[in-house]
Amino acid sequence: MSDSDAPRFVDRRAASRLSPEAAGGDAPEEETAAPAEAPAGDLGEQLEAAQAAAERFEASWKRTAADLANYKRRVEQERAEQARLASAALVINLLPIRDDFGRAVETLDSTLAGLNWVQGVIAIERKLAGLLESMGVAEVPAEGETFDPNQHEAVGRAPGPENVCVHVVQKGYSLNGSVIRPAMVIVGEGGAATTSESEDEGG
Repeated sequence: MSDSDAPRFVDRRAASRLSPEAAGGDAPEEETAAPAEAPAGDLGEQLEAAQAAAERFEASWKRTAADLANYKRRVEQERAEQARLASAALVINLLPIRDDFGRAVETLDSTLAGLNWVQGVIAIERKLAGLLESMGVAEVPAEGETFDPNQHEAVGRAPGPENVCVHVVQKGYSLNGSVIRPAMVIVGEGGAATTSESEDEGG
């Protein structure tokens, strides 16, 4: 008996471990799954959701930017107000000194005008007045002016033109246009003409 006629025994387990080519079979082609296409409706919804989220983010950013701008403006206003109040407090404390120097200069005897200490007092009074003026301080017009409760404080009445400031008891001052101390004044009560007529009749 020849080798070709001998029965052939096949080890199935060994054959299974062989490559497909060695086993005599063609390797099955792997099928690549095509990606599933999302429905058009789902894409539209996703786009709308993304646009809505972007609009929310933009609105939130705008609110935050506006809040920051308002905060900066408020801080600047508070700083300016604090500086104004500090300046006003300093001026208010300096005004009595200004008054004292003013009265001292006004009441100086003319015979003392040539003395050195008198000249020193006058120089100090001028420097203080110049300092206050440079800070925005101005004297409130009073004598001969119509009485204004926003600028004047009436401390008495006397014969004279009605509702007119006939005498200044204490000067008033404003700081950058705002009155920080009203002028104390004597207001006319309109009796001057009557008094004159009585004197004429008596003469």
